Amino acid sequence: MTTSGTTAYDECPDLPPLVAAAVAVARRAGFAQSCLPAQGRLLHTLAGGIGAGTIGETGTGCGVGLAWLASGAAPDARLVSVERDPERAGIAAEVFAAEPRVRVRHGDWRDLRDDGPFDLLVLDGGGQGKGVEPPLDPGDWLRPGGVVVLDDFTPTTDWPPLHCGRPDTARLYWLTHPRLHATEVRVTPTAATILARYLDR
Repeated sequence: MTTSGTTAYDECPDLPPLVAAAVAVARRAGFAQSCLPAQGRLLHTLAGGIGAGTIGETGTGCGVGLAWLASGAAPDARLVSVERDPERAGIAAEVFAAEPRVRVRHGDWRDLRDDGPFDLLVLDGGGQGKGVEPPLDPGDWLRPGGVVVLDDFTPTTDWPPLHCGRPDTARLYWLTHPRLHATEVRVTPTAATILARYLDR
């Protein structure tokens, strides 16, 4: 989630209908931390490559990122997102009330594991390893060949990457994990996303 993510949609008139609906709900709720439009377009593209697979997301918010995923996903895909705040979980569930492929859960991010393993997993509300919380083990969550997505990193050209003058342990975990093929891409000049594919060997 991005602090000014919702306001970034002020200059985006041509959104998929489900995304536009989620953005409108986020604005009415005063929720500022929606994913950036550029991140949403990336999610839309990644979801389209999953086919009939399972897509998971931690940190639903008001459903903007999930709407991008659902808008790009195949008709036979299954999408599950978990949100710890009960009010936001209810708001997001209403956005997807007419979308049978999508389920919004209220609970801790760890609860999402029950719906896996995932072909695409978006970590936006837990599991990344940022802060004091350890990152999840991709082998417990992803199918072989599954992809995990982590956003809200500041682009860097340093190695090892630094955060507040110290090694960025979360970023290093994902970029150097022995069971992942990972890369970092810039979605805007000031925002980077990590994409990592799980290798079951």
